[in-house]
Amino acid sequence: MGFESEFASYEPLRRILDSSKVKSLQDRLKIRKKDAQGSGQEEFKSNIISKADMRSDFIPDYVIAIDGSYQPAKAENGFPGAEFGYITISAVLIVEKSVREFARQEFIDPKKFRETEKASAIDTVIPGCNVIIDNEKSAKTSMRRVLFEELQNTRAFEEGETLLETFEHLFRIKLEKDKELGDRRKPRSPIDGVDQEMTYDFGQYVCPHSGELLYSTDAMRLHELMNSGGTNGEMYGQVMQMFEKLWLVHILRSFEKKDWLNLLDRVSFVLDGPLACFSTWSWINKSIITELARINGLQKKQTGKDLLIFGIEKSGTFYNHFEEVDTKVDGTTDCFPNQSAFLLSDGYIKKNIIFSESDKLYGQDTYFGRKLFYKTKIGYRIIPVLAFFNEHQQNLKTARSDQFPRLADLMNMLDELVSSRYPNSVSPLVSAHAEAAIPLNLGKRIFDDIAREIRAKSYKE
Repeated sequence: MGFESEFASYEPLRRILDSSKVKSLQDRLKIRKKDAQGSGQEEFKSNIISKADMRSDFIPDYVIAIDGSYQPAKAENGFPGAEFGYITISAVLIVEKSVREFARQEFIDPKKFRETEKASAIDTVIPGCNVIIDNEKSAKTSMRRVLFEELQNTRAFEEGETLLETFEHLFRIKLEKDKELGDRRKPRSPIDGVDQEMTYDFGQYVCPHSGELLYSTDAMRLHELMNSGGTNGEMYGQVMQMFEKLWLVHILRSFEKKDWLNLLDRVSFVLDGPLACFSTWSWINKSIITELARINGLQKKQTGKDLLIFGIEKSGTFYNHFEEVDTKVDGTTDCFPNQSAFLLSDGYIKKNIIFSESDKLYGQDTYFGRKLFYKTKIGYRIIPVLAFFNEHQQNLKTARSDQFPRLADLMNMLDELVSSRYPNSVSPLVSAHAEAAIPLNLGKRIFDDIAREIRAKSYKE
């Protein structure tokens, strides 16, 4: 670790590259074989799906985009390194039908155009290093209590279920599956000094071994990410991602309870990042798969369509690979045709993107969506992660168009909503990120108004 403003010069870097140990390791590296084109374009060309071969004129009337943001902040309590994490989750509704109507006009009223976007944001403060609340004994117990209270006090609809009730429904699914499989493995108790398995229950309850309080949310084990001696960026990031995924399920369950599932054929949902659950709370992924399949089945009986839910990966290994296969050896781009998609299978991913010889399918325990590459009509590269709703769609051993629900609708939608400002994203996510970063609508519940608006227009039509 260097001193402030101290940077390595060229000479030390050259010595690293000339090191005999570095050269020895490089000689042992497994090298991905490339075709004559240099990056695997031939394999793409034989498996590309052209939008021209798909039939869809679908553009959603409404798009709900979900994104989160977090920021560590110093806590003034006299203890060194004390900090908390300020986390915001935004849900932005774009009235896409109105946006298209404005696009036909020569002059647009800015005030009326702003009304095509409705935003809501929730915020939470999560205790980090050296932050102790009330009569709690440590920063970890403080964090566990605050997390439980935040879920308990947050809901999308004024009279709907809370985020805690949504979480506990997913938790019940896990417990039922564990019982069916005979899985009795449990993590250790979160209470210091108790060397016993965690006691599962719902709500707030008493530990039978210590007499101290436990919470249903302890099952996510996010408290295990607490760094008692420094910053907690990893923990805040995982809490943020948990809120994003839970918020999606929460909104869908709220629509179900209000008997509004018949409205969802006109709505699409987009999240920032992959449709996946990582780290200590990754177990919730299987419960989300089960719940999305259930809700999708109910609404499909009414609408005749699957739900359209997808995430967007804006960077990372998959994006780098997409860029590589779109580039020729001489550096020129556009090998990958516009308005075309490439559907990713487990075999392709392990051979070309993330090497693995494991029999376990990529993302089997963490993803509730499947990745594909899509190049829009104006040449922007997008990596959507499209939610699946049954075992056939989930089976990554193959990559066929019928395994990607509403693929044609997704391609059509991406052409319409791709962001000129951020070519690897879509415009609703840009708005959601801005609202999460600078929340101007904290605590504002928009979903009651949204649902009423959708229903009113449905009746008129």
